[in-house]
Amino acid sequence: MQRYDYLKAIAPHAGNALAVCTGWGAREWWAVRPGDGNLKTRTLGLVSSIAAGLALAVPHRKVIAIDGDGAFLMNLCGLPTIALQNPGNLIHLLFDNEVYEASGGTATASRVTDAVALAQAAGYKHAAWTQTPDDFREAFVQAWRRGELTLIAAKIDPGQPKNLPPSSSTSWKTNTASCVTWRRRRKKGFSTRASTRSFKKRRA
Repeated sequence: MQRYDYLKAIAPHAGNALAVCTGWGAREWWAVRPGDGNLKTRTLGLVSSIAAGLALAVPHRKVIAIDGDGAFLMNLCGLPTIALQNPGNLIHLLFDNEVYEASGGTATASRVTDAVALAQAAGYKHAAWTQTPDDFREAFVQAWRRGELTLIAAKIDPGQPKNLPPSSSTSWKTNTASCVTWRRRRKKGFSTRASTRSFKKRRA
């Protein structure tokens, strides 16, 4: 089964949750649950940290982190911090296909690593593997009702359905505020070089 099958299983139960995604998972989530609450990260590995910060900032909303094994392993240092802050409205989803799929299929280290055990060791009170989309949906619904920090993981096959909407859709919201600011400054005639000179002048 592929990531899309698992996302499709939980989409009807996601309510008004905010979702932080990256890579192909972002395209698939948009396909099964389009909406203004879908956020796409630009940096591999930061899904969990950004989602945790968002969950702390808006505690009245559920936040879903849609993570992959490569990204998860790139940000192991973030797991203890997330567990320490313990946002009860964060549901951390991990899809493990054992490759960096979006960048060519290079193998990750997840085949010799237990991501659930890592999360538990970092302080996640609720972390578990699931075997099927039905198991995944049940674990998701339980986490939603429980209202405590949870990691739900699944081993999946690489690949995705054809004809998905592009992740660069204008309906996606980017969390990279600096990019938005840069684009606005460019439209107003500011250049990066001029801004740097101005900054150095003020520092002097």
